[in-house]
This record gives sequence, structure tokens and C-alpha cells, in this order.
Amino acid sequence: MPEIDFMSVLHKSTKRDYLARVNDKEYPKSKAAYLAKKYDFEYWDGDRRINYGGYKYIDNRWLPVAEKINTFYKLGRKPKILDVGCGKGFLLYEFLKIIPEAEIFGLDISKYAIENSKPEIKHKLTLGNSNQLPWPDNYFDLVISINTLHNLYSYDLSSSLKEIERVGKKNKYICVESYRNEEEKANLLYWQVTCEAFNTPKEWQWWFKEANYTGDYSFIYFE
Repeated sequence: MPEIDFMSVLHKSTKRDYLARVNDKEYPKSKAAYLAKKYDFEYWDGDRRINYGGYKYIDNRWLPVAEKINTFYKLGRKPKILDVGCGKGFLLYEFLKIIPEAEIFGLDISKYAIENSKPEIKHKLTLGNSNQLPWPDNYFDLVISINTLHNLYSYDLSSSLKEIERVGKKNKYICVESYRNEEEKANLLYWQVTCEAFNTPKEWQWWFKEANYTGDYSFIYFE
């Protein structure tokens, strides 16, 4: 269960004003978090002071991540790939560029995200909760969950990790937010609007062990 970085190339490309998010007069942190946790229009395509500020498809933005994952896991010509917390499905769509015969599946709790996903793959996305995945054991050649599981309360986090382990074969990858020092902890608290699992890397590793999760992982830090 090694730590592998597929995500820093995207995460570090975004500039963040942590204090501005906390001190905004129209959308103070508590109001922004309240709106964001609905995972509706405001979360995806509303004001940037709430969350994404317009989560639109940008051609090839997610392609380097898909390529790194494919190269590392050697997925072959016809893998079954599941993205837990797929949002609008942009990463899954990029996978099809490099593995045209892949069978892709996505699950997200946001009805809005699925309704506004890439039209070409909307039929492959399922509305649901990560704590109860509607697929049989050992079904997928790769299960990924990026920037999703830290949004869960403890009781859902444990069951979701177990579900990812259950439906995946060998290859599984999770990316979550974390912090290594007090500065990164403060930045995470200032910036996040949906995070519920505030864990250091050591604590995340405890969760992985508790759930018998055997896959790979990486952390997002707000430096």
C-alpha cells in the first residue's frame, strides 16, 4: 500500500488566497460551506467564493493524471474502471482517450453533477453513496477516488473504504486532503468547504488499516 503522487501537477497549478475565503463579506466561510455541502449548482458552477466557480470541461486538463495512472497500473486494452466521487466525469472521459475500449463507471452523490456531466459518458454515471457501491465483489480492474473521502463523517468513511476494497481487484487508488504541520492545517481549515475528516497522514494510514484497505493513496496539502 504505497503512497503514490498522481495529483500534485493539478493541485499546485491553482493559486489560493486562504484569508480572502474566510473573510469574504458576502460569502463568509460558514455560508459558503452551507451552500457547498448541498453539492448542487452553487458547489459546482456558482460563485468562486463558494467552491469551484464554474467546473467546466477543459480539454486534456485531466489527461496527464489519466496517463500517469494507466502507465503505473498497466491497465491493458479493456479494463473496468470505477471512479468513486466522479463529479462530472471529466477524468473518466480522459481515460477513454488513451484506453478507448475501457469500460468506465462513475458514482457521485451529486445529482447536479451527473445531470451536467460530459454528455458522451453520462449514461455511465450512477447517483449514489460511496458507503454502498452497487457492484459485485472484485468487479473492477481499477477503483479510484480523488478528493472525495475526506468529505465523509467517520461512520461513512470506514464503510466507504471497505466498499472500495470490496469491489476492486488489485489496483485501487485514493487521494485525500491532509496536513503535516500547523500552517497546512490552518490553510486547510480556511480553504475547505466540505471536508469532515481532518487527518494527518498517520491518521489516514490508521483509517486505511482499520478498513483493511490494501490499495495505494496520496495526499493533498495546502502549503
